[in-house]
Amino acid sequence: MKLLSILALGAIFALTSINMYAQKVYDISTFGLKPDTHKNASPVLQKALSKIKAECKDGEAVILRFSEGRYDFHEKGAAVREYYISNHDQDNPKKVGIALEDMKNLTLDGQGAQFVFHGRMLPVSLLRSENCSLKNFSIDFENPHIAQIKILENTPQEGIVFEPASWVKYRIAKDSIFEAYGEGWTLKHSWGIAFDGDTKHLVYNTSDIGCPTKGASEIAPRRIRAPHWKDARLVPGTVVAMRGWGRPTPGIFLSHDLNTTLENIKVHYAEGMGLLAQFSENITLEKFCVCLKGDDDPRYFTTQADATHFSGCKGKITSCNGLYEGMMDDAINVHGTYLKVVKRIDDHTLVGRYMHDQSWGFEWGRAGDEVQFVQSSTMELIGNQNKIASIRPHDKEQIDGAREFIITFDEAIDPAVNGQSGFGIENLTWTPEVLFAGNTIRNNRARGSLFSTPRKTVVENNLFDHTSGAAILLCGDCNGWFETGACRNVIIRKNRFVNALTNLFQFTNAVISIYPEIPDLKNQQKYFHGGPEGGIVIEDNEFDTFDAPILYAKSVDGLIFRNNVIKKNTDYKPFHSNRNRFWLERVTNVTIAE
Repeated sequence: MKLLSILALGAIFALTSINMYAQKVYDISTFGLKPDTHKNASPVLQKALSKIKAECKDGEAVILRFSEGRYDFHEKGAAVREYYISNHDQDNPKKVGIALEDMKNLTLDGQGAQFVFHGRMLPVSLLRSENCSLKNFSIDFENPHIAQIKILENTPQEGIVFEPASWVKYRIAKDSIFEAYGEGWTLKHSWGIAFDGDTKHLVYNTSDIGCPTKGASEIAPRRIRAPHWKDARLVPGTVVAMRGWGRPTPGIFLSHDLNTTLENIKVHYAEGMGLLAQFSENITLEKFCVCLKGDDDPRYFTTQADATHFSGCKGKITSCNGLYEGMMDDAINVHGTYLKVVKRIDDHTLVGRYMHDQSWGFEWGRAGDEVQFVQSSTMELIGNQNKIASIRPHDKEQIDGAREFIITFDEAIDPAVNGQSGFGIENLTWTPEVLFAGNTIRNNRARGSLFSTPRKTVVENNLFDHTSGAAILLCGDCNGWFETGACRNVIIRKNRFVNALTNLFQFTNAVISIYPEIPDLKNQQKYFHGGPEGGIVIEDNEFDTFDAPILYAKSVDGLIFRNNVIKKNTDYKPFHSNRNRFWLERVTNVTIAE
């Protein structure tokens, strides 16, 4: 009898455990959406997400499941949202294909689904959510806003003849300029990036090129002559990704999330960044890729800007085993945002302002957050660290859309800090630890990776292959982009660098460039990056390069470069203006031992 009671109790406990961890599964096909039908998925997703919210208890584990195949999303019937997204154009509203908001324990499992978007949309958003996972799907656009063309002829007398790729919809506008168009959009491209037609590397020593198509005419079907486009570097067979300036939306937008996982996701195109995460804690990327669709993909480009970008996040950012290629900016950028001090109200209160036109309108900090102050001209810390006692919008009633904040601090502010001489406020609480490992970064514009966080940053076992600019940049800027801040604990190890610096872009003085923006370096008394015990360590890496510069560092206290292998090749002709293997400006406590 006693044994039966024990067994019964055991069975009850087992059933209770199963129920505790049971997941409610919603298959999108039950809402009438099946793959490969070209049915507009946007209104169906709105309906499905509304049902999930209505039926599921707070915190109940839920799976939203798709079947393998193609799903088409159009602006009509999509969710309409006002989102202020860091490092993007602050135009609203946004049309969102899959708007995931206020979720807990949700898994969106695409099971190999291909999400294809039309027009100008934000494919996926995840806001104010906890313990959510997105996995096993790809994001693409039927008609990208970047126009890919191939150079057919190039002569000094008659200019360039080019052929638009087969998917590009175009016309010659009334002002005789080549114009691409799509569902609800038109675009005249002002500049571009040139790719080698065979290797998909960026063409050596071209960087950003102009695309002057004024006076264009169609001389045969899909054959355009641009008589004023003169550039001898663009030999026949070169492929050019013609671009505009806009960054309306990323492929995936995360904001105010806790414990988010993105796994086995491929972003093939977005008009902004592949992934933008802001004001979120603990983000894990596993096999997250911004990539082409394979070696036989006729496209040469992916996203209009960075592959992944993390603004004002905290906890830990883990990004492992990804592929990042063909994007028009960096594979990863991790930073906060300085508010510029525009007014000192009293000894405890300041008005701080978002300065860059693509970074404003979203939450910056909360009561209890730790902060510090920096002088913009020298990038030196002023006074002691402090804490926010209260913070509220100054130019708006609500945070969304605000550019200025009234901030009161626990302790008195250093007397030197004022609204006239150029000072920034850095939020130290919203700074993350970073692990960037096992990734491949190749054939992209600008730089390979950017890191600006005081917490531990490990960059290891990555392949940086033809990143075109610097492979790794440690930055910090309270003058232009206003992206914080100093790096105090960085380990760069066991990476392979292949032919970086085939082109020149901003902050690309060497393969590894430690380059904070300091307008008045000669009057700087302190140091920006590092720490006296070796805050930045570069070790056990392999550099395979055709040119001279390996390491550039400015304003660093504590730098170690050791046990690295440098191999010289003749793949390209050396051209960089920096002829030094190691170029150090205001660097102390340094060890260089190859």
